[in-house]
Amino acid sequence: MSVVIPALNEERNLPHVFAKLPAGIDEVIVVDGGSKDRTVEVARELRPDVVIVQQTRTGKGNALACGFAACTGDIIVMIDADGSTDPAEIPLFVEQLIGGADFVKGSRFSKGGHSHDITKLRKLGNDGLNLVVNVLFGTRFTDLCYGYNAFWRRVVPVLDLPETTLPRPTDGSKLWGDGFEIETMINIRAAADGMKVGEVGSIEHERIHGQSNLNTFRDGFRVLRTIFSEYGRMRRTRRSGARRGGVVVHQRPSAVTPDA
Repeated sequence: MSVVIPALNEERNLPHVFAKLPAGIDEVIVVDGGSKDRTVEVARELRPDVVIVQQTRTGKGNALACGFAACTGDIIVMIDADGSTDPAEIPLFVEQLIGGADFVKGSRFSKGGHSHDITKLRKLGNDGLNLVVNVLFGTRFTDLCYGYNAFWRRVVPVLDLPETTLPRPTDGSKLWGDGFEIETMINIRAAADGMKVGEVGSIEHERIHGQSNLNTFRDGFRVLRTIFSEYGRMRRTRRSGARRGGVVVHQRPSAVTPDA
């Protein structure tokens, strides 16, 4: 199992995140976005076998693509470096994967889930975007814009993320899929491909130190654009006969029991 952690100036948060990583993780990959603090050094001090990857462009999407490319485990889990996603929930994701799911996403709003961080405005936006996706794609997602996911490594080619070797645009912008829209893109592509998608109730915590790089309106617009772009992509795929089947979403509460 490989855990991918994108990080940018997270030296104060990494000790909290690493301390909660459960036993049995074979590989921890920290994707550094050009940190100016001791993020890389702290990661190596905390876990000498950590794999450090330098992302090739900017943005969370590019960081994740770089991390996925470096993974060697059969299962990939993506969590955040700011302490908002709880690594102690990882066994719940893995349990569903072993039980037959191809892709498992965390949800702050399904049974057992909760967020200590989301604002009313962001919750309203998330609900609206979630509704649009469920109508267009026939899914039953309860939380579209949450970046806590786990999946089999064989899924990565299907996600078709932007190539990590592509250069950054000369105007300083991001390639499509390099920003925070990556979470929506991944969720939709997994569903549109007909994968068996599981859902785990997850508790989102407030960032421990520092400030988020998320911009409600800018990134919300990118997510909305992503939804309609992916809808067009799905229709083209269906016409070509490449789509495998329907979407199955199973929900699972977040409480970490001794059995889990």
